[in-house]
Amino acid sequence: MPPFCFSTFLLHKTHSLLQTLILHRTLSLSSCQFPAMEASAGLVAGSHNRNELVVIHGHEEPKPLKNLDGQVCEICGDEVGLTVDGDLFVACNECGFPVCRPCYEYERREGSQNCPQCKTRYKRLKGSPRVEGDDDEEDIDDIEHEFNIDDERNNHSHLAEAMLHGKMSYGRGPDDEENAQYGRSQTANGELPLSSQGYGEQMLSSSLHKRVHPYPVSEPGSTRWDEKREEGWKDRMDDWKLQQGNLGPEPDDGCDPDMAMIDAARQPLSRKVPIASSKINPYRMVIVARLVILAFFLRYRILNPVHDALGLWLTSVICEIWFAFSWILDQFPKWFPIDRETYLDRLSLRYEREGEPNLLAPVDIFVSTVDPMKEPPLVTANTILSILAMDYPVDKISCYVSDDGASMLTFEAMSETAEFARKWVPFCKKFSIEPRAPEMYFCEKIDYLKDKVQPTFVKERRAMKREYEEFKVRINAQVAKAMKIPTEGWIMQDGTPWPGNNTKDHPGMIQVFLGHSGGLDAEGNELPRLVYVSREKRPGFQHHKKAGAMNALIRVSAVLTNAPFMLNLDCDHYINNSKAAREAMCFLMDPQVGKKVCYVQFPQRFDGIDRHDRYANRNTVFFDINMRGLDGIQGPVYVGTGCVFRRQALYGYEPPKGPKRPKMVSCDCCPCFGRRKKLKNSKSGVDGDVAVLADDKELLMSQMNFEKKFGQSSIFVTSTLMEEGGVPPSSSPAALLKEAIHVISCGYEDKTEWGTELGWIYGSITEDILTGFKMHCRGWRSIYCMPKRPAFKGTAPINLSDRLNQVLRWALGSIEIFFSNHCPVWYGYKGGKLKWLERFAYVNTTVYPFTSIPLLAYCTLPAICLLTDKFIMPPISTFASLFFIALFLSIFATGILELKWSGVSIEEWWRNEQFWVIGGISAHLFAVIQGLLKVLAGIDTSFTVTSKATDDEDFGELYAFKWTTLLIPPTTILIINLVGVVAGISDAINNGYQSWGPLFGKLFFAFWVIVHLYPFLKGLMGRQNRTPTIVVIWSVLLASIFSLLWVRIDPFVMKTKGPDTKKCGLNC
Repeated sequence: MPPFCFSTFLLHKTHSLLQTLILHRTLSLSSCQFPAMEASAGLVAGSHNRNELVVIHGHEEPKPLKNLDGQVCEICGDEVGLTVDGDLFVACNECGFPVCRPCYEYERREGSQNCPQCKTRYKRLKGSPRVEGDDDEEDIDDIEHEFNIDDERNNHSHLAEAMLHGKMSYGRGPDDEENAQYGRSQTANGELPLSSQGYGEQMLSSSLHKRVHPYPVSEPGSTRWDEKREEGWKDRMDDWKLQQGNLGPEPDDGCDPDMAMIDAARQPLSRKVPIASSKINPYRMVIVARLVILAFFLRYRILNPVHDALGLWLTSVICEIWFAFSWILDQFPKWFPIDRETYLDRLSLRYEREGEPNLLAPVDIFVSTVDPMKEPPLVTANTILSILAMDYPVDKISCYVSDDGASMLTFEAMSETAEFARKWVPFCKKFSIEPRAPEMYFCEKIDYLKDKVQPTFVKERRAMKREYEEFKVRINAQVAKAMKIPTEGWIMQDGTPWPGNNTKDHPGMIQVFLGHSGGLDAEGNELPRLVYVSREKRPGFQHHKKAGAMNALIRVSAVLTNAPFMLNLDCDHYINNSKAAREAMCFLMDPQVGKKVCYVQFPQRFDGIDRHDRYANRNTVFFDINMRGLDGIQGPVYVGTGCVFRRQALYGYEPPKGPKRPKMVSCDCCPCFGRRKKLKNSKSGVDGDVAVLADDKELLMSQMNFEKKFGQSSIFVTSTLMEEGGVPPSSSPAALLKEAIHVISCGYEDKTEWGTELGWIYGSITEDILTGFKMHCRGWRSIYCMPKRPAFKGTAPINLSDRLNQVLRWALGSIEIFFSNHCPVWYGYKGGKLKWLERFAYVNTTVYPFTSIPLLAYCTLPAICLLTDKFIMPPISTFASLFFIALFLSIFATGILELKWSGVSIEEWWRNEQFWVIGGISAHLFAVIQGLLKVLAGIDTSFTVTSKATDDEDFGELYAFKWTTLLIPPTTILIINLVGVVAGISDAINNGYQSWGPLFGKLFFAFWVIVHLYPFLKGLMGRQNRTPTIVVIWSVLLASIFSLLWVRIDPFVMKTKGPDTKKCGLNC
């Protein structure tokens, strides 16, 4: 596109901030000001499609304001005075606290520079001398020049020229002096700009509403371009050397006392710890032996049919072949298990040097919630408090809470949480307590005085516990109030109707509770940013549930803070280890391996589970065995929570390619090869600039399509090119807020790649598996981090019905992936970036629900054999019995050696085996049926959120019974096998001792099923040892009908010909 056409295009696409409807409901004299991205600036609600933007002030407790009619300074008693324009002098534009100019100047020069009433930092007013901290402010008054339309119009030509010559910092060298103000981003510290004049008058806030496409500053091939390219290369080399600690002359070890510290800072931040060969080698040998034995066993089973029960034999053989296939998919991804170690001290030495700015990368933390009745606000509040109190620089943490239910209860609970955080956070950091979620901290039954040496600790702990109990009472009062919804809907404190009264039709909402300018704790220290987000919802739009909410958080955080890394947590997963973010940074910020890491996954750990873990809620086998095995291949799968992402990986970018190994150059002693090599090198020297030019053109064409890929938001598109984070240059708070509302509008993702190539991937209710799978297919690798103190802890449903419904949701998501275009069986072969063993693991995650069909048949076979006096195997010889003995020994040996290297207890392993059967014949079976109905008939199934509410009684939920159809199949299988055992033993007693021998194999088979279903039986009985009548009726009815039909039909038994009654009669 020619430059003049592009300039015209930009001018036509310019939007003015005055086109937006701004409705102010204020309680202060600063109502004429658009709210900055500051704490307590008000709830911003709006719809980009409807061109509406509403700013609601005053829902929180208003700051007391002074009456400015009085002309007396509250500090010295003199008159306040007037400005040069004849207006009343106002020192603080936030609360209007009356202060005269001399006191204002003295406070800025000698004092704390804050308003005595609202504690907001005094901004520099016209005519006032500069002081420390005014570097980013211009010599103009923010109020007078906030909506200077004339200057904006006069600078349109400068704006177009700036955009034409501005370069987005993505894979290029630094700009020259005259263009630096347009191309460089702000420091990636996670903070938002407080004014719109930080980069001069030429870059106004409205400029960010235009489509910005990068162009090279000068033509390639020119002298200036070559000099810039050379300087850029040198700068990049200097930066690399600086990171490696090799820039400058080498100091003398004897003269530099800090040499040991510098050497330690250069060391890797983490390392792999291989499993001891004495543990892993026998394990691998047994796996190979088991595979060979399994092949011989299946060969024997196929070649030796049971002629008098072919149906039983064929069913059992098919089931055993599928079990063998499933075992291979599950077993071989565990071939290379590893452990990892992190070095937090080296991380601090490298990025937190004393006397220098903190260089740790900012982190945006996402917390998602939907229904406050199933996800109690107190649980969410504890998660938020643990985030705000984590051991990380406060200016580099931003917590975003997604309220996908637009609940006023969640909003008010967050307001209370923000106030309590001002007291809780300094207490945590002062005494270094763990965990930093108050509910879990005060409920711990440990010696809380251990390692505490400060005499004030006991007194302050008691006071803090009393404060927390009062906080709980306020939250509980809000919950009780929310139980009864008013007929006219919820009303905010200032009389404004709550924008989210209709949960399916409401505007997007954003509120900053804590952060810059107002986010101070009780001791005057800054607090991390806390932002409430509720995306817009309208009828007729597809919102994609949790995946859509997470993608909205990605875009909002990119516009407001744009941290290069993101941590996502469920609302019930609090931070148990305050250094969890530092643990992840040891991998993501490691200069050696960090650039190719897409995410760091932490294991899930849970509170409130019964001691014996009846329903395998801890899932220890998966998190401590399977995930460590995947970490040795290409990395663990993403499990939906407790994961720190690299933002660039979620944007669909591929990992950076490492330097290619240089080709061997032949010497001159061989004239043929030497001459050819020289000619080739000379030719490459001539075409070097042409190749660079072609790469730049290719990059330019791809950037021209950014808006089709990321959406129609120039601010967000610009942020996607900033690998190190930071908000776009010259971004005013007004522009950021308007753009934040834009990117959470319900139609923003239309005709973009969101959900298909970017962010959380749509198409399955288990969006976590799909999202991680897409990243691994692009060539990224992930890391599994298992710190000694668990990083996060959450709650798990210990009730049988809730647990089965949770497993049903996971299994149905796997079925959806299997029938989608992203099925790992056939997707991701292009480029060959997904390793084969990693593909095995992903295939296993999608096909495991289908195991329910052969498992259900296999669990029914023992009862059929006992009732029909048939068996699935013929009489075996002594040699054939060796196959069975060897197979059972190899199964036990594999399990024992697996437990040995993983550290998992045998009880946890056995609980996992039991629930594999329980879930397989109930939840997995229903998932297969519902998945097939959805694919073939288009019948969709809706799911409710798993309840996170806890019972007042210890493990009260464990004994509660909740009716669900998922209970019918296991109950029926259990009763059929019990009936079969009784029938088999009765038949053996009647027939004599000769029938006991064949009976033992059938009884062993039946007891194998009953023992695996024993936890299910205990769940049915409950504490009172009673089962609801409906379960007994359905199960007995089905079992009786099945047994009677089976005896009558007897389909799996070969029919024998009897005598012809017509010829010889009945008594022959």
